[in-house]
Amino acid sequence: MEYPTYRLESHTAAMLAEAGLSPLDVESMVFRAVVEDIDGGVDVTTVATVPVDQRGRLAFVARAPGVVAGGVIVAAVLDVVCGEDKHINLAAREGARVEAGQTILEVTARTHDLLRAERPALNFLGHLSGIATLTRAWVDAVEVTSAQIRDTRKTTPGLRGMEKYAVRIGGGVNHRMSLADAALVKDNHVLAAGGVAEAFEAVRTAFPQVEVEVEVDTLDQLDQVLAAGADLVLLDNFATDQLTKAVARNAGRAKLEASGGLSLPRAREVAATGVDYLAVGALTHSAPVLDIGADLTVIEQE
Repeated sequence: MEYPTYRLESHTAAMLAEAGLSPLDVESMVFRAVVEDIDGGVDVTTVATVPVDQRGRLAFVARAPGVVAGGVIVAAVLDVVCGEDKHINLAAREGARVEAGQTILEVTARTHDLLRAERPALNFLGHLSGIATLTRAWVDAVEVTSAQIRDTRKTTPGLRGMEKYAVRIGGGVNHRMSLADAALVKDNHVLAAGGVAEAFEAVRTAFPQVEVEVEVDTLDQLDQVLAAGADLVLLDNFATDQLTKAVARNAGRAKLEASGGLSLPRAREVAATGVDYLAVGALTHSAPVLDIGADLTVIEQE
């Protein structure tokens, strides 16, 4: 299948599409990152120190243990910077656990191009691998339960698709990608509508085909939205004993999502109450970057 792109090779575009990413969106973001880094000029250090015809091999190597995400984005960076004059070896698959010193990806190309691609590639790879690594830690923490780890819309502007992709790679599941995907009735909507049940009914009437999730702060509000027929209920800042009571009152009628005040040490305790999801904004807004380095080897100089 052909994908409409400007600079990406067809197999890169196919990999991105298979990963659930828009090739055109990724290409646009990558191009902006590359242009930002050169800022209309040249790489003065490389131009001054590296022979123009020199070729090299750049290895992206983990400096710390983690979970790999973003190799497909690095391939897009290399397409934009190097064109077809390169060879890429994806040494570690997406979602693989890597140890310090393990090579994630290697590319052979003109050294000038490699050094221009290095920082944008590392920025994407380290950030997305950091999200996948943190997500995997949460997933591992609740593995003895049936609960799933779910992200939020607390994403970096412009990077939502990539960041939610990294969550999937880490074993988490995505909540809505945009405001149009599903309804989430929160406290401000409840205030504007005149009540939690009223807000739910308003959305259900206006958009009957859309899944409606309702945020509640108390068990009494939970009873109201369950009676109204909510598909999914977000239990905001519930203590563990309240979560247990909420699961019992729900009796399987709706999916339940715990949110607010969650931390990794508390993850298993919350999951053990029987909720279906743990909503973790930190997956995307607070994940530490995975430390990854880029090591150059000169292989040819004309």
